[in-house]
Amino acid sequence: MARRSRQEVSTDITPLIDVVFLLLIFFMTSTVFKKSELALLLSLPKTESGEAVSAQTKTIVIEVNKDQTALDGKNLSPEELEAQLTDIKNKETPIDLRVDKEVQYQRLVKILDILKKLNLSNLSLITEN
Repeated sequence: MARRSRQEVSTDITPLIDVVFLLLIFFMTSTVFKKSELALLLSLPKTESGEAVSAQTKTIVIEVNKDQTALDGKNLSPEELEAQLTDIKNKETPIDLRVDKEVQYQRLVKILDILKKLNLSNLSLITEN
């Protein structure tokens, strides 16, 4: 009797690898990458005069709308805002104050009082052209 030779059966996984790479490329290209977004949706007041400011150093951004206040993208209460601003070592650090045009002046004055109390005077009010 003749001996049969045994061949090992192997599966070709090349098509599987191709499909996995295609899916990987698809998901990488269709993903929306998070951009540096502001924490609050603000409708800034318009301005007719003034000058544009270039970002030379690290600027602290305070955003205020009707209901919320945010510091560098994090929502904070006025008390938490004051606590965070107390930690600033350099009192000449530029601060951009972005205030929605619907905000009551009382909220704005409260934030300005906090900045004055902490002796933070390098302040810019941001508006839209």
